[in-house]
Amino acid sequence: MVSAMPHPARSPQLPQLPADLPTLELAALAHDATYAETALVDAELPGQQARGVSLDTVRLVGVDVSGSRLEHLSLADVRISGSNLANVQARNASLARVAISSSRLTGIELSEAGVQDLTVEGCRVDLAAFGFSRLARVTFEDCLLTQASFLEAMLESVRFHACDLSGADFRGATLRSCEFRRCDLTGLDGVQSLRGAAMEWPDIVGMAGLWAAALGIETLDEE
Repeated sequence: MVSAMPHPARSPQLPQLPADLPTLELAALAHDATYAETALVDAELPGQQARGVSLDTVRLVGVDVSGSRLEHLSLADVRISGSNLANVQARNASLARVAISSSRLTGIELSEAGVQDLTVEGCRVDLAAFGFSRLARVTFEDCLLTQASFLEAMLESVRFHACDLSGADFRGATLRSCEFRRCDLTGLDGVQSLRGAAMEWPDIVGMAGLWAAALGIETLDEE
């Protein structure tokens, strides 16, 4: 009999933003700049090169920052929707109370980052890199996470719901109070690192082949 998780995953806190925020017209991101209590709408900002950018109480709608290099990026109380963050390099980033929906995060690099209270819903997060990061109270809902890397990451109260994690890399990761529901884990690397996670029983049974391969158990033909 499989016991229930003694410490269920905790839900992330949602960003706190006022109903109305003034819209900012922005041509480029500046080094060490702080943008607070504003909204960026339909802004075309691909390929930015800016360190230490801080967004505090900001809403991004239809913003394109794809291919940007934004090391030491800081986000606090930020909502992002319908935006393109593909191939953004944001090593050593800090995220707190961030919600991202219906956006493209393909190839985003958030390695060595501190991430707390993040919600990602209906997004492409394939080929993303979270290696060596600390993630606490994070939920991925209905996301494409194929070949995403959580190499040596520390995950606490991270929830994966209805996500495609095929080919994802969890080698050396540490999981505590994490859960996987209705996820595709085909070809996942580092299965042994899922110790500390919880799954629904039908998912556990359905992935018997994955567990057998991880344990080196061979299949016998029926007599």
